[in-house]
Amino acid sequence: MQETDVRSWSESFATLLHPRVIAMLFLGLSAGLPILLIFSSLGLWLREAGLSRSSVTMFSWAALGYSFKFVWAPLIDRLPVPGLTALMGRRRAWILVSQTFIIAAICWMAMTNPASGGSSLTMMAMAAVLLGFSSATQDIVIDAYRIESASAELQAMLSATYIAGYRIGMLIAGAGAIWLAERFGSSADAYDYGAWRQAYLWMAAAMLIGVAATLVVPEPEHKQNDRHEHDTGHYLRFVGLFVLAVGGFIVTFMLTANIVDTARVALAEALENKALAGFLVELVRLVAGIGMAGAVAFAGVRLGLADRAMVVDAYVDPVRDFFRRYGTSLALLLLALIGLYRISDIVLGVISNVFYQDIGFTKSEIATTVKTFGLFMTIAGGFIGGILAARYGVIRILFAGALLTVLTNLLFILLAETGRNLPLLYLVISADNLTAGLASAAFVAFLSSLTNVSFTAVQYAIFSSLMTLFPKIIGGYSGTIVDSVGYSQFFLIAAALGVPVLLLIVVAARRLKVAEDAQEEVSALADA
Repeated sequence: MQETDVRSWSESFATLLHPRVIAMLFLGLSAGLPILLIFSSLGLWLREAGLSRSSVTMFSWAALGYSFKFVWAPLIDRLPVPGLTALMGRRRAWILVSQTFIIAAICWMAMTNPASGGSSLTMMAMAAVLLGFSSATQDIVIDAYRIESASAELQAMLSATYIAGYRIGMLIAGAGAIWLAERFGSSADAYDYGAWRQAYLWMAAAMLIGVAATLVVPEPEHKQNDRHEHDTGHYLRFVGLFVLAVGGFIVTFMLTANIVDTARVALAEALENKALAGFLVELVRLVAGIGMAGAVAFAGVRLGLADRAMVVDAYVDPVRDFFRRYGTSLALLLLALIGLYRISDIVLGVISNVFYQDIGFTKSEIATTVKTFGLFMTIAGGFIGGILAARYGVIRILFAGALLTVLTNLLFILLAETGRNLPLLYLVISADNLTAGLASAAFVAFLSSLTNVSFTAVQYAIFSSLMTLFPKIIGGYSGTIVDSVGYSQFFLIAAALGVPVLLLIVVAARRLKVAEDAQEEVSALADA
């Protein structure tokens, strides 16, 4: 992990033209396109259709699959797709299946008018949940494909092009879908269902770019050792156990609804903080649901409903392998680094749009500067990060990205003190988004390097879920912090949150270097 060799600039730039790097751009577009069809674009559609803000925000729960994708990642990692796996390979088959369901879900949403009453809103919610689940599944498999399809030297550039494609997909689904709906005749003052239907059907058609890429790219060499490769009965029982466990989770949530409402009110009065009370109660409810799902799964294995060895292979071995390879102390250090690396960036990002409005920027200025210009700066930063990581090594650029994140967050203090200043906004957005792209490319490559190709989908799903969990929890209180200390102090706090990350990177790099040296000595002795 502590790279010592520095590659030439020509070798670093040459990675841009590698066929797998180019292919990852289109797969990234396929991964980035669905998410905003659940969030911003769908939210605007529902508001134009006359739904309340509370109803609109509830639809964001459809994307919870992104936060819990590690739960079914073992199924995707192990289960073959009948017929398609033999024809295309396991990774490409699952990517194609998930893309098919994504297209079907988008078309389902397009054919549902949320303003028509009756069960239409329920149908729209079901379609959105299907889209969130299918899109999260696609992410699982594309991440596994990216890691398995090329050597470690290419991972930084693969990450950069994936991020670029992802951002382009978000631009298509965000600004593109909204522009199409407006062009076809829908507006806040004159809602037109037909316009939104056409916009979403065009988004479904755009997904065919990803389908074409899936059909063209080669299947990576998959080195997974699966003792149940051809045992359909074991797979069916495994899926059955998973369904039962999910059922236990859902039943727990349904049965605790009244208890949760009572506890939330009582705790809000005791703490004098409604938001904190709601968070704590829902956290307990989530833990209870997960505990029930685990209990159901454990009971099912004990009763012989599923093969114990398969469950261990899928859920226990990936975690056991990570701790075995790095040792308990280093593994915990790496998990801490994964969980905290993006904290400074995410905590600030949660409230950034509100900040821009509060200091006087208009929506059009925010859309032009932050969303469009900022998007291209992020893409540029990703490519710069990929090239620099290919030349100087991932760890060095990982540290540089963390340091630049701290420094660029301090620029927001200058903007807060200056107020509405468009040239300064462009400067801040340029620095912030270039840094975000650079840091993201290095971080994704770093996570890829920690992943064992025998457990690619599961381990990376755990890492990618962990990297946003704690920052999002803290970010949920960013508004409260701003109300208490003001924007300038908040940005100083956000920058300070990134300082421990620098220390974690330094310590982790040294520990990884020691571990690699020890491994090389063992290998040399074994060869002798």
